[in-house]
Amino acid sequence: HPVESGGGLVQPGGSLRLSCAASEFTARYYTAIGWFRRAPGKEREAVSCISHSGNSTYYLDSVKDRFTISRDNAKNTGYLQMNSLKSEDTAVYYCVVRIGLWEITAQEMCVLTSGDDYWGRGTQVTVSS
Repeated sequence: HPVESGGGLVQPGGSLRLSCAASEFTARYYTAIGWFRRAPGKEREAVSCISHSGNSTYYLDSVKDRFTISRDNAKNTGYLQMNSLKSEDTAVYYCVVRIGLWEITAQEMCVLTSGDDYWGRGTQVTVSS
């Protein structure tokens, strides 16, 4: 399962970079990566996703222009750079990897659930002064 790192406590306006180490990466399959979050008392939501090639990305409206998703297939790692953090970004962030026989779009990864998803345990991000 994917392993997230990089969470922590940061002041409003600060930055964090989340990493997702995924052993599910393999040369035989296509892998899409997604970052999801769940805040206390709220439904889980898709924050950002990226296709296998990296050519397709998707962002939740509230994080556009603040968050950037990327991946390094040679390192089997995905990233979420989070800038200008706000208190409402406080949540547990989960990395999700989806394995398939063909490349899917980032939107499909974020919008549609699949039984082929591997979820990480999550990393806490707290934005507070």
